Amino acid sequence: MMWAVWWVWIVAGFALGVLEVLAPGYIFVGFAIGAVVVGAGLGLGLLGGSLPFLLLVFAVASLVAWLVLRRVLGVRKGQVRLWDRDIND
Repeated sequence: MMWAVWWVWIVAGFALGVLEVLAPGYIFVGFAIGAVVVGAGLGLGLLGGSLPFLLLVFAVASLVAWLVLRRVLGVRKGQVRLWDRDIND
């Protein structure tokens, strides 16, 4: 029953946050926020129950966090800058 322990979710969230720093691209940050939300809910006594319910809360919280971050931070149009004129012109 490790999934019912609040600090396990918090540690998993921080581990996913570290993974996001090592592999940037806003991929793992939504999952990290979702895990911290579930851990905080368990720690405060707001959540409880079975593993499928906790995974559902984790999935929904991760999706909402990812969508909000995508809206706030925006979508990258491209990383390569194409110059159509010379700066000396």
